[in-house]
Amino acid sequence: MEELFPDPAQLLKLARTRMPYGKYAGSLLVDLPEPYLVWMRQKGFPEGDLGAMLECMYEVKANGLEYLFDPLRRG
Repeated sequence: MEELFPDPAQLLKLARTRMPYGKYAGSLLVDLPEPYLVWMRQKGFPEGDLGAMLECMYEVKANGLEYLFDPLRRG
């Protein structure tokens, strides 16, 4: 059985990208509150890379995987 590991480059990109607009403009995507990501999911994520990253952050938070970013926060 193949084990699945998160892509370190993708995690680093998520950890360093800031929200470009809206109520949380300037906030790191990893710091966006889960209720905001739930709201965005209901409204529809934007197109492109940002939408894909926001959808990924929604999945991370919905599944309790925030710990994946702990080493990135310390460094």
